[in-house]
Amino acid sequence: MTTEESERTCPFRHDEALEPDPFMERMRTEAPVAKVRMPYGEGECWLVTRYEDVRTVTQDRRFSRAALIGKDFPRITPAPIAQSEAINLMDPPALSRLRRLVTTGFSNKQVEELRPKTQQLVDKLLDAMEDEGSPADVAHHLAGKLPLMTICELLAVPMEDRPQLRAWAMAMMSMKPADKEAAAEAKAGLRRYFAGLTSERRRNPGNDLLSSLATARVGDEMLDEKELAVMGMLLLVTGHDTSTYEICNIIYTLLTHPKHLAQLRERPEILPRALEELLRYIPFRQGVGIPRVALEDVTFNGVTIPAGDVVHVSYLCANRDGSVYERADELDFDRDDPAPHMTFGHGSHHCLGAHLARMELQIAIGTLINRFPELRLAVPAEEVQWNTVSIWRYPLTLPVAW
Repeated sequence: MTTEESERTCPFRHDEALEPDPFMERMRTEAPVAKVRMPYGEGECWLVTRYEDVRTVTQDRRFSRAALIGKDFPRITPAPIAQSEAINLMDPPALSRLRRLVTTGFSNKQVEELRPKTQQLVDKLLDAMEDEGSPADVAHHLAGKLPLMTICELLAVPMEDRPQLRAWAMAMMSMKPADKEAAAEAKAGLRRYFAGLTSERRRNPGNDLLSSLATARVGDEMLDEKELAVMGMLLLVTGHDTSTYEICNIIYTLLTHPKHLAQLRERPEILPRALEELLRYIPFRQGVGIPRVALEDVTFNGVTIPAGDVVHVSYLCANRDGSVYERADELDFDRDDPAPHMTFGHGSHHCLGAHLARMELQIAIGTLINRFPELRLAVPAEEVQWNTVSIWRYPLTLPVAW
């Protein structure tokens, strides 16, 4: 292996609080389309890190998610997280069909109708935190409960089943080699659970989201049994993971950027825009996600990716691309850059639950900072302990005082 190749072999872990991964930053600057080696999977792959190139890979049909099926593709987890029947391993037109069916049962209007109930839940959780007294762990009281409770209510998951589902969801995301078997067992457990639950909802539908998906039709089409089970599983995992960790990450970022927190207190009307900037700014996960396969030779700026090669993109790097965002490494709530961030993905695989996540973040963050005007970290920032196991970056606990 040459020196250059060894420099591009990276564990794709960076656990320094919420600082960008220096390896990924270097790739975007020095080699924005580079061949790299991932910690797991067979062979090398390509890493694409600039905003416009990431847009191309994620919306151009010359790149396929479905072509990954059956491959031991390069990745950052010991076992693949995605499943062959899942929407995140589909291409159009099959993908378009499934998204139409899902959006029929999970619309933005339905999410907006949840706002009053979500506000009540946040108020109740913060009541409990306040009753415990200052200092308290906001990760435990708010971030660790709100998103899971919300998605489980949407899916009508029985209360007694929720702790096990949460444990399985966390186990699936481990990047440790020793956790490979546990991650596979967790994925199998979630699939069995949702196969049973969705089968029951198809027989006896209620008013919940799973029932809506089980009975949703576009013309004569419905989700089949496997699609429905995997979709239930995917909604449970993606419907709470990102929001859980981003609530904590955003609180930590605001409490370590007092001028920005003061700006939000003075101008609460900018909260939605401020949250979009925080989502752009914060590197919320490790490394990369689910890749694609080049179906034909594709050339980027003089670099040709051959047909059949696996291609990863970095949404995190795209979010910090200085050719797209002015002062990309600065947090700016008055930013007028036209390019939307890619925290929820891009193209045909843009996150179906993005609207739910935004609604939860607006209520959770807005209520917290308004209710506790003296909110501050209860420990020095350098003493906050960070997750060093899963694909997500987040504080294990976040003690706050008021």
